[in-house]
Amino acid sequence: MPMLDGPRLAPASGGPADALVVLLHGYGADGRDLIELGELWASFLPGAAFVAPHAPEPCAVAPVGRQWFGYVERDDRERWIGVQGAHPALDAFLDAELARLGLVDSRLALVGFSQGTMMALHTGLRRAAAPAGIVGFSGIHVVPGEREFEAFDAAITSRPPVLLIHGDRDEVIPPQALPRAMESLESRGIAVRGHLSNGLGHGIDQTGLLLAGNFLNEILAPPR
Repeated sequence: MPMLDGPRLAPASGGPADALVVLLHGYGADGRDLIELGELWASFLPGAAFVAPHAPEPCAVAPVGRQWFGYVERDDRERWIGVQGAHPALDAFLDAELARLGLVDSRLALVGFSQGTMMALHTGLRRAAAPAGIVGFSGIHVVPGEREFEAFDAAITSRPPVLLIHGDRDEVIPPQALPRAMESLESRGIAVRGHLSNGLGHGIDQTGLLLAGNFLNEILAPPR
């Protein structure tokens, strides 16, 4: 199993971390593409540490990029096989980062973009203890074929709150993925909020950054 690593940001407060935000990049990028989100959200979460692991595989189409899994056919079956294959390494990385900081899952938030959203949802819902929450930009809730739904549902062991944000002009993952993901999650007892950003393609805009920052502040408010 590959060992993940990537850039980190210490808490802006200068003290020990009271929360951990893990940023999961998209296909063909790497952790450096998302770690700056930690700088943008530091004012919302001064006590949080941020880490953006590089995905485990070199990207097949971007020589300096990474991929959580191969993305050739870009169909449901490929995505389902892919998230299952990358899950153990990400799950182990989360365990290691929490242990390093002396934190528990209730102080963990996962934030994904595109393929990283697929991983955040897949792994976040399969943690032994629930994370504080999940944010997904421009992604998909990956599900198997109908014959595998029973085992799929049985594997969901945690139900953290979820915020999903998508652009209404996304040319890579159609905006219809947002209502589908919300319906899929809600049908499995997961509280989910969604926002469709007007005029946005496959990316993150200022509205999305603000919504996500407020959500993270809400779910990771310092314990009293």
